[in-house]
Amino acid sequence: MKRKIVEDRIPYIRSFDVLIQYLVTLAVGGGFDAHKIYEEIKGCFSFQSIDKEEWVWVLNFIVTGGESLTAYDEYRKVVKENGLYKVELPKVATQHRLSIGTIVGDSSLWVKMLSGKFLGTIEESFISRLHPGDVFWFGGRNLELVRVKGMEAQVRKSKRKSGMVPSWQGGRMPLSSQLSEMLRLKISEASNESKKDVEIAFLKPLMDLQRKRSHIPKENEFLIEYTETSEGFHVHMFPFEGRFVHEGMAALMAYRIAQIQPITFSIAMNDYGFELLSDQAIPIEEAVETNVLGIDDLSKDIQASINATEMARRKFRDIASISGLVFKGYPGKPVKDRHLQSSSQLFFDVFHDYDSHNYLLTQAYEEVMDFQLEEQRLRKALARIQKQKIVITRPDMPTPFAFPIMVDRLREKLTTERIEDRIKKMNLAWR
Repeated sequence: MKRKIVEDRIPYIRSFDVLIQYLVTLAVGGGFDAHKIYEEIKGCFSFQSIDKEEWVWVLNFIVTGGESLTAYDEYRKVVKENGLYKVELPKVATQHRLSIGTIVGDSSLWVKMLSGKFLGTIEESFISRLHPGDVFWFGGRNLELVRVKGMEAQVRKSKRKSGMVPSWQGGRMPLSSQLSEMLRLKISEASNESKKDVEIAFLKPLMDLQRKRSHIPKENEFLIEYTETSEGFHVHMFPFEGRFVHEGMAALMAYRIAQIQPITFSIAMNDYGFELLSDQAIPIEEAVETNVLGIDDLSKDIQASINATEMARRKFRDIASISGLVFKGYPGKPVKDRHLQSSSQLFFDVFHDYDSHNYLLTQAYEEVMDFQLEEQRLRKALARIQKQKIVITRPDMPTPFAFPIMVDRLREKLTTERIEDRIKKMNLAWR
């Protein structure tokens, strides 16, 4: 506040689903002139870069349904009459009025064993990141994802000790880039005790313990801790960039290290750093030397490390709903999520196979990369780390920076022992 720093709010750019809904709304409300509305749209920040070719595609989509849907009358919502684009069919107008809005929520998937036993629900945004065969912790069990079918995640028990720790939207309010920068500044000040802020003074015993066991990174340093415990081999990295960025960065690091030697990881993270845990030694020095933290081939490696296609497929349900491709139902008779997902996936597959230039399809992939994986912020974080001195320490026991991440991972594994009791045992074991 003293520095008058205002956090960014990244705008949605070229959201064609919203533009399509707006144009159909105008068509329902008496019609619109394409030339006049094009100038209006160009004056909007989010659509200032739209060109004539894209504009013609949007108009063609609301009139004919586009290349792949032109044979189906139900997607011919708008007609051009005397220079105006209008909606003539009462059913189309009614359904559109009931569907106006762009607020969508993240759905939950049922987690079921292959035998059909119901285990609980988990957020779609987490499951969509996983490939079949990936392992995650859920309800004290280590489960392997077999397939995602509709709104069900079908799983089986896994003997592997490593697995992803689920993330939940309620706990995913990540640090902004500005707040992250100030946090790194305060950590650096704590390293040399140059400032006497009340908060830093209060945390001094914790910082002293961190300095004793490992290191407190300065602004020009990036800290990596490599620890061996009874659980296995731990690599903790501390970018201080927020949970969203760490989730993508952890998966990226796991994928790149696995290219050096076959290895599987359990992954956990918080707003300050992330953990890679394996039952075999992790070649962290070799990984750093081979530029595991570099930005080369970043987009390709992100696609390989996370199931971006499935994430885009799930994201497309929202886009299909906002653009009017699927109808969410009448008051008191909503269409179930699994039916919406099934219909939107069908559109996704049709566009993917027969209409690859469809701008709604492109939008799904772009929004996944920009808002779910935060590719640009991840790229900036890696570019910053490349300019820093990488400090690798080998503490004999977990540090104050690493301990909270390990506790977050343990929350998903324990079912009979209170987490408070387990933390006390861990603390006693590592004194």
